[in-house]
Amino acid sequence: MKKFIHVIDESLEEILMVLMLAAMTLIMGCQVFSRYILGVSLSWSEEITRYLFIWSAFLSVSLCTRKCISIKVDQFIKMFPKRGKTIFKITNLTVEFVFFVYLIPFSFLYLKATIESGQVSPACGLPMYYVQSAPFFCFILTAFRIVQRWFGEWRILLGKERKPLEEGDIASVIEEAVLETPEQPDHVNIDDSHSAVGKEK
Repeated sequence: MKKFIHVIDESLEEILMVLMLAAMTLIMGCQVFSRYILGVSLSWSEEITRYLFIWSAFLSVSLCTRKCISIKVDQFIKMFPKRGKTIFKITNLTVEFVFFVYLIPFSFLYLKATIESGQVSPACGLPMYYVQSAPFFCFILTAFRIVQRWFGEWRILLGKERKPLEEGDIASVIEEAVLETPEQPDHVNIDDSHSAVGKEK
């Protein structure tokens, strides 16, 4: 049970997005086969694919938040020392959390209005609240991921946890290692080779 919870906690977004991508690929493959081989077009394929794409797009927000792989300009952050970087990230995560908590009630009202309207999709007759629930669910999940990262950064700031390498940090570590490595003059190797030849003679 613990292993299952750990897998869900670490890979929930990836699992859902892979399943949705596989479903979209299968549905569109059936549509192409049906249209060009059987001469029959599936009216529901484009609609289902569009709705799956909407869900995967909102799930990607939570995924990027958890893995810290969103598009950003980190040149300003690199000017700070390590402790300053952590404080800056905590501040940034706090602002992000407030933003998503602000969005959650509006997404709920939007979902509630869709449920009350009884609107269904034109091709499949699918209740539209299945689609409109994507922002509400994914905003809550993103806020939860932000809280996870927020506590993680605090543990790093207090020295209780070692900071894991994030995207872009590996390149910085390699660059620092290269700059700290002293250069060896080429003439040393030449002199050593001459002395070795002299000894053999």
